Amino acid sequence: MHIDELDTPVAVVDLDRLEANITRFQNYLGEHGIANRPHIKTHKIPAIAQMQLAAGAVGITCQKIGEAEVMAAAGITDIFLPYNIIGAAKLERLAALAQTTQLSLTADSAYVVQGLGQVLQAAQLEIPVLVECDTGLGRCGVQTPAAAAELALLIAGTPGLRFGGLMTYPSSPATGPFMRAAISRIQTAGLPVERVSGGGTPGMWHAHMYPEVTEHRAGMYIYGDRYTMNAGAISLEQCAFSVITTVVSRPTAERGILDGGSKTFSSDLLGLEDYGLLPDYPEARLYSLSEEHGTVDFSACTRRPAIGDRVRVIPNHCCVVTNLFNEIVGIRDGAVEVIWPVAARGALR
Repeated sequence: MHIDELDTPVAVVDLDRLEANITRFQNYLGEHGIANRPHIKTHKIPAIAQMQLAAGAVGITCQKIGEAEVMAAAGITDIFLPYNIIGAAKLERLAALAQTTQLSLTADSAYVVQGLGQVLQAAQLEIPVLVECDTGLGRCGVQTPAAAAELALLIAGTPGLRFGGLMTYPSSPATGPFMRAAISRIQTAGLPVERVSGGGTPGMWHAHMYPEVTEHRAGMYIYGDRYTMNAGAISLEQCAFSVITTVVSRPTAERGILDGGSKTFSSDLLGLEDYGLLPDYPEARLYSLSEEHGTVDFSACTRRPAIGDRVRVIPNHCCVVTNLFNEIVGIRDGAVEVIWPVAARGALR
């Protein structure tokens, strides 16, 4: 099947670019002695995770237990869950998954540690738990190196758990000073710090600038999107992910309507002025989304598409767009080579 035969809107991945992106970043991390633990929340597809592992990744990162269950069922055995696991239902699933899969976890409070310890001790398991540190994002994580050391000691003293190191997101200039101070305190208390996990795609080419970090978690590097292009992490020529749409209306000479709206592209702006880049019409602006319509201003374009024409859009944020589609189509030289179900789509628990 040729790409032009696909019904729209359809999310497509250029396989040559995908493979090149996987290899390029793996080689970079390898050259700097940093372990690669890619985040699968970007693609949610076991076959792509297997490609990343085959290229040299030490394991994968999942954000939710549901994602980890899907990946483990596909045969992936080393999974990091950097998310506070809370509640009896989730803890029971976690213990069941840990019976067959090598897991590592994070915590940023005594509450989380207590819950993990109770269920894992009862299951006669011992799982490494990393302390999540807030080094500037203002989301989860302990707030000071002293708090990191205190929580590390609590983890080490909790049956069912083993202190596994430190984790932060994203790696940034603040990461080094925070981690150095935390490592010093923890080692002084008699605990080894075997792993420091950093991450992020926008700053992925700076990973070597933080020598305290021993592994890196990135997700969007395999696909690329408008956000990562804007950050300078990936170029237009390297971007593997796009959505093909059809022009369904041309109400005026300047305005066109695409058959993809917020249910196709999401409403993420991420600091950008509109909702996607049209590489074949770079002056166009996808400036408004309703649920099933994308409104484009073509007034600055020297040529403009007609009703029925197909228009490719690079979305602002590939991760959320992936989660809106049941399947991703892999293409090579204009031909459909593979259709992947988005197996972990909607795995929010």
